[in-house]
Amino acid sequence: MPRIAYLPQNHADPEDLVSAIRQRRGGELLNLDRMLLHSPAFARGWNDLLGAVRGELGLDPRLRELAICAVARLNAAEYEFIHHAPEFLAAGGGAEQLAALHDIPAAVEDRTLFSVRERAVLALTYEMTRRVRVTEAHFAAVRALLPAQQVVELVGVIATYNMVSRFLVALDVGIEARGVVGSAADGF
Repeated sequence: MPRIAYLPQNHADPEDLVSAIRQRRGGELLNLDRMLLHSPAFARGWNDLLGAVRGELGLDPRLRELAICAVARLNAAEYEFIHHAPEFLAAGGGAEQLAALHDIPAAVEDRTLFSVRERAVLALTYEMTRRVRVTEAHFAAVRALLPAQQVVELVGVIATYNMVSRFLVALDVGIEARGVVGSAADGF
């Protein structure tokens, strides 16, 4: 049960924002939308930021979704994981890799399931999420594997989805009932 009631599925104000969200979602509002719309200004800013993060970066979508799924697991944000696991698979990730994310430190060391780049992404995600400060060794590993723009984008993705997961967990946003499903590509 959410800590603040969701706005109704037929919520329509502000019309331009709700219409844009509905169009992106195929007509339905997700529980996340119905929570965000309590603050239209916040919902608008959220949609702009997440739209850019989800659709305008040069970062490999597989690495982006791996980082998002790892943040979700580290922060116990099941909503985030449920919506992004299919996106990771669609980007070429594997089901065994998703299962391994229950233990991120072990995944960082798993040379069988994860490539050098994926392990570097997981190490950076772990440090940013759990410790905030990143060791020079882990940062240098990512910097050696990705161009500067993609390093900045990866750090931004990890930071953004820490925000998302904390919002979802703090407000206890629940998974949608069957029939009301969205895609991570829709901007959360």
